[in-house]
Amino acid sequence: MLNYLPSLSALRAFEAAARHLSFTKAASELGVTQSAISRQMRSMEDLLGLRLFERTGTGLVLTEAGAVYAHKIRTKLQDIETATLELLAYRGQGGELTIACLPTLGARWLVPRLTKFTTAHPEILIQIVTKLEPFEFAGLDIDAAFHFGEGAWPNALTDELMPEFVVPMAHPNLLGELKEVGLQELLLRHPLLQATSRPSLWSHWFSQKGLHHPNPHVGPRFEHFHMVIRAAASKMGIAVLPRLLAEEELASGELVQLDDQLTPSNGDYYFVYPQSKRANPNLQTFRTWVMREALSTKKKMNSQLMTAAAKQPDQAG
Repeated sequence: MLNYLPSLSALRAFEAAARHLSFTKAASELGVTQSAISRQMRSMEDLLGLRLFERTGTGLVLTEAGAVYAHKIRTKLQDIETATLELLAYRGQGGELTIACLPTLGARWLVPRLTKFTTAHPEILIQIVTKLEPFEFAGLDIDAAFHFGEGAWPNALTDELMPEFVVPMAHPNLLGELKEVGLQELLLRHPLLQATSRPSLWSHWFSQKGLHHPNPHVGPRFEHFHMVIRAAASKMGIAVLPRLLAEEELASGELVQLDDQLTPSNGDYYFVYPQSKRANPNLQTFRTWVMREALSTKKKMNSQLMTAAAKQPDQAG
């Protein structure tokens, strides 16, 4: 395959000639002769077995194959230039971190806290991308990820961040009916809102509570928890939600908990990163900050659990 790979100098010459549609202008930009550019282009065409340029009465034009190739080569050369400048600027440690995060966790837990990190570390540029499923770090330009579920992740180091607790929530207009018929009957009367990323969450909750529902998997389905939260606030039905992700709606009164008791979810949150990145100081700086924020969140969770536990005797009575 390497026999079909043009040299970097030839690729730069091709990109410049394609951009200018002129061998003369490409030669001037690169500081070589026009005949040198012409020879390189003939060599590339011979190597690839394709015509990249055509000469017309008005000058040089790209063939269809040449136009497609030029676009792809230009993008890759820009990536190489960016990577090289970053390497020089940050002494090989990388000034940018690309972090993969679950969409709703990113929007509702991580991003609102990021200003504290970027203010303290303006030299580190953070880029957040969304990923719903575990993935292989190899071959992807991703430095670390937030993960929900089990702690195992192939070829990666894993830090446990915090547990998750879930509870049924709905619009406050259901509180009166809840007092009349109780939680079990209320859940039978109203649609159960489903998150497609957590298809077993309702059945897990019913099992943990020792309650029964004929089909806990039936109900309107939404890809992200953010959509489920907004659907519940819009009176579409009842959602079993991570307390952590619905703080804003609970505080504003758009949603209410239908159960005082918080139930352990079927997984925990983890911060994972490839073993090859363990010596990256910027990543370790971000990891330390994330662990500190997670500890603060865990303390708040413990306070909520203690408050919920204190209410149980009153309910029993």
